[in-house]
Amino acid sequence: MNPTLRRSCRMIVSTSAITALLVTAAASPAVLAVQPPTEASVSANAAAAPSTTAVGTLRNGAAWRAEVPAAWNGKLVLFAHGFRPGPANPAWDNGFAPTASELISRGYAVASSSYATTGWALGTAAQDQLGTLAAFEERFGDAQRVVVVGRSMGGLVTSLMAEIPDSGIDGAVSTCGLVGGGVSLNNYQLDAAYAATELLLPGRDVRLTGFTTPEQSAETIAALKSALTQAGESAAGRARLALVAALLNTPTALDGVDVDDPEALAAAQAQLVVDTLPTVIERRHTIVNAAGGDSGWTAGVDYARLLQPSAQRHVVEHMYAVAGLTLADDLSTLTANADIEPNVQGLEWMLQTSTPAGELQVPLLATHTVMDILAPVEFQEEYAETVRQAGRNSLFRQAFVDRAGHCNFTVAENIAAIEAMDQRLETGHWGSVATNSALQGAAESLKLDGAAFVEFRPDEFVNDRHWAGKS
Repeated sequence: MNPTLRRSCRMIVSTSAITALLVTAAASPAVLAVQPPTEASVSANAAAAPSTTAVGTLRNGAAWRAEVPAAWNGKLVLFAHGFRPGPANPAWDNGFAPTASELISRGYAVASSSYATTGWALGTAAQDQLGTLAAFEERFGDAQRVVVVGRSMGGLVTSLMAEIPDSGIDGAVSTCGLVGGGVSLNNYQLDAAYAATELLLPGRDVRLTGFTTPEQSAETIAALKSALTQAGESAAGRARLALVAALLNTPTALDGVDVDDPEALAAAQAQLVVDTLPTVIERRHTIVNAAGGDSGWTAGVDYARLLQPSAQRHVVEHMYAVAGLTLADDLSTLTANADIEPNVQGLEWMLQTSTPAGELQVPLLATHTVMDILAPVEFQEEYAETVRQAGRNSLFRQAFVDRAGHCNFTVAENIAAIEAMDQRLETGHWGSVATNSALQGAAESLKLDGAAFVEFRPDEFVNDRHWAGKS
C-alpha cells in the first residue's frame, strides 16, 4: 500500500478513542500510551529465540539488562524508556518487550537501563545509557554497530545522545519523542493552563507553577476540571475552550468530526482539553524537582503574536464570532496579565540537560504518530527547525504514522524504522530508505502486526520562546 498525502485536516479517530488512550496513559505512566502489542502479535519464533540474559547495576544505582541471541549479528539496539513516576523502575521496559523479542529473533542484541532515578530523569539518563553500553561491551565484547532507540521522554534522551561527540553510538531512532525539549514542554502546557485560569476563572488566584508534590497541584487540578467542564455550557466558554485547545496543540483530525464544521471540531477538542490538561499538571512536580525549580514562564509573552501562526486560529476566530466575543480583547488580557517568571536555576538546568541543540553527530530517524495528545506532533516541526538551524539536516529524517495515541506504534513499524537506520549506516547514505513509502513497504513485508506510515507535514509549534529576562 502506498501511503497517501495526509494533512492535519483529515479525519482519523474518534475523541472517545483518544480519551481511552489518555486514560491508559494515566493509569500506566511507564508506558504513557496504549497497551503495547502482545507477544502473540509478533512472529511465533520471536519469543522462542535462544538468548543469553545479563543484568547489572551502574555505580549510580541505575540497573541494566541485556539479551543477546545465540546467533548474535554483532549489532546492538540500546533502548531508552519513557517517563516513569515510580517507585517501580525496572531495567527492562514492558512496552518495548514485543519489539525487543522480534529484534532478538532477527539476531540483534537488545540492552536498556532503568536510569538512576524515576520521574524526569534527564540529569543522568543519557549517561546511564552510555554506561549500559560500556557494561554490555565489557560483558559481551564490542558491538559492530550500536543503534539507540527511545520512546517519549526516552525519545528525547536518544536525540540528546545523538548530539554527544564520540559517544560510541552509530545511529539513533527517536519514537514519539519529546523532541521539542523540556522547556517547550513546560511552556506549551503552561500557556494552556494560564489561558484557562485567566479567562475561565477571572480574579481567582490559581497556582500554575512551582509544584513540588502532587498534593500542591490537587487544588489547581480540581479548579481547572470544574472550570473546563462548565465552560462547555455557554457560547463564551466554548470560544475560550477553543483558544485553550489551540495553545495546547490539541489534535484536529478526529474521526466522525467534519473538519469543515468548526463548532463540531471545537466541541471535540474541548473534551480532549478536559481529559488532558489536568493530567499534565499532575506530573509537573516531577520536572520541577529534577530541575530544582520551574522553568516555565508567561512573562513577556505576546499571546496575539503566539496565536497568529497557529493552524487552529481559524477555529478560535469562528468560535469567538459565534459567541459575540472579541478575540483581540481576550488575547490582550492574557498578554497584559502574563507575569509568571521562570526559576532561573530550573531554566538553566532544563536548557543544559533537556533541550536538543540539533547538533547531530550521527544519523537520526524520528518517527511520530500524527495525533499525539501527550507529545504533540508539532514538536517534530520544532525539532526539524532546530536541526536545520544547526546545519545537520543531512543526518536527519522524519517519518509519520497515521494513528492516534502516544507511542502507539506496531512492532512492524518499530522494526522497519530500526532496520532503515541499519541500512543507512551500512550504505553511508539515506537514499530512499527512510521515506514513508519505503518504511511502509518494509513494515508490511515483515508480516507482523501491520503498519500505517503516511506522508504528513506537521503544523507550526507556536509555543517556543527564549527567556530574555523580565522584572
